[in-house]
Amino acid sequence: MSLRSSLALLLLGAAAASQLLAQAKPTATRAGDLQVGGGYSNAASDYGGRFTGFHVYADFDFLTHVGAEAAFHFVKNGGGDPDFNDIYEKTYEIGARYFRTYGPVSPYAKIMIGRGVFNYPAYYHANLAYNLYAPGVGVDLRVRPYLNVRGDFEYQQWPGFPSNGLSPAVVSIGAAYHFR
Repeated sequence: MSLRSSLALLLLGAAAASQLLAQAKPTATRAGDLQVGGGYSNAASDYGGRFTGFHVYADFDFLTHVGAEAAFHFVKNGGGDPDFNDIYEKTYEIGARYFRTYGPVSPYAKIMIGRGVFNYPAYYHANLAYNLYAPGVGVDLRVRPYLNVRGDFEYQQWPGFPSNGLSPAVVSIGAAYHFR
């Protein structure tokens, strides 16, 4: 073998050495982890007391501990004075979440921004929307590979709401289908 052939073979071997030490590439990967769910919500509102209703949400976790969440809440005052029975709060939110997983338990923290719609009592004839932000915490409990149960708390801030803003504290419980 000539010097030129030996040198070419040596360079080819050196270039391939990094590939020989590498791990095998995975045969199946996915872009992230998705779950979609809903449940019951209860809000302590600054305007009219306790509101009850429902929520729906979707989480997409695209990194090991980081994901995004989209949520909708509808809570309504259902008690007492008939003039106040038609008051409700609807929120449309999107934000980031940070979570950890410890076996079947996944606690998380989130920060959401969005838009809230407030329906005033009948004698005001008003239905107005406001910007909002909402920090929150919660926990997902995996009860089956495809089913999570969730407990969630949000402290919403509606800074443009007259006169000093609105700050409902929303507690939600529910379940989600986890796409595998």
